[in-house]
Amino acid sequence: MSKLRRVWRTAKAGAISNLHLVEEPLGVLDREKIRIRVESVGLNFADIFALTGLYSATPRGSFVPGLEFAGIVAEVGAAADTGLSAGDRVYGCTRFGGYTDCLDVLPRHCRRIPADWRFAEAAAFPVQSLTAYYALNDLGAVKPGQNILVHSAAGGVGLQAMRMLRQMGATPIGTAGSEGKRRFLQQQGFDEVIVRGADFASQLKSQLAGRRLHAVLDGIGGKIQKQSFEALAPMGRLVVFGAAEFTPGNRPNWLKAAWLYLNRPRYDVMDMISSNRSVLAFNLLWLWQEQSLFEALLDGCAGMGLPAPHVGHEFDFEQAHEAIACLRSGGSVGKVVLNTGRLNDPPVDSN
Repeated sequence: MSKLRRVWRTAKAGAISNLHLVEEPLGVLDREKIRIRVESVGLNFADIFALTGLYSATPRGSFVPGLEFAGIVAEVGAAADTGLSAGDRVYGCTRFGGYTDCLDVLPRHCRRIPADWRFAEAAAFPVQSLTAYYALNDLGAVKPGQNILVHSAAGGVGLQAMRMLRQMGATPIGTAGSEGKRRFLQQQGFDEVIVRGADFASQLKSQLAGRRLHAVLDGIGGKIQKQSFEALAPMGRLVVFGAAEFTPGNRPNWLKAAWLYLNRPRYDVMDMISSNRSVLAFNLLWLWQEQSLFEALLDGCAGMGLPAPHVGHEFDFEQAHEAIACLRSGGSVGKVVLNTGRLNDPPVDSN
């Protein structure tokens, strides 16, 4: 194996244009870790927020973005506690550092790839699945027969959440930003989809047709989020995992961000007590400080027996900037993935 690795590194957060492809020497493998020859890397909005400095968990100084990967075990540390061996196909999570073709990680952050999944599909699985599963199972406490609203249902997290809800016996109601995405969701077997319009509150009321709304999964924010919360039935739960409305360009527009922040939804705990509705919010990266929960969630996701994630857009490893632009455009469907291109893993593009 080469003693060098390729990484997409930024000298510091602040602008996406600071991200450059460089070669770095491979260090000595830690005795407790395994070395992965990365074949595919999953992209997330957290990457964009980290690169532009809008993410609270952004590392200081130089860093490599990326939270999820799939590849082949190249080497196992002498003291690594694992049943994995060199040659095994695995996917996994990392607290930054994923935009690379070689990565050293703790084995407990990896799982074997199902035999019929491509590397690109496996790289699309961990972060979006952990986000959806934790939001729905742990925080949302979803039960069979409940009606659950999922915003951005054609995106990576949203589509995985829709699939999980179907497995849980709940009724998923998705929203999308375009008619094309609604058609895509219908092709995936989801009939209840709202194309968000100017009067979303009326659209949602019409879709529910008197039914109770038990929970909302939201990564958008703003007016849509507030209207969704107000539609919740007593004991309903709004679960927030992001705020896509803040998605920046190459650099943050601080005036726009300030305006959005000042006009963000606000929730009064006394009103919440009176209406018996709650708001829960989380940042997935904090799971790294809760190792037992992290591992239980990974096992919970894998144990649902979900089909391979939908990968809508695949790019060569050298095209990180094009891939990021695709993700932040708001037009992507399913997952955006980078492939290192070493193995013959045919790409599929929904465009």
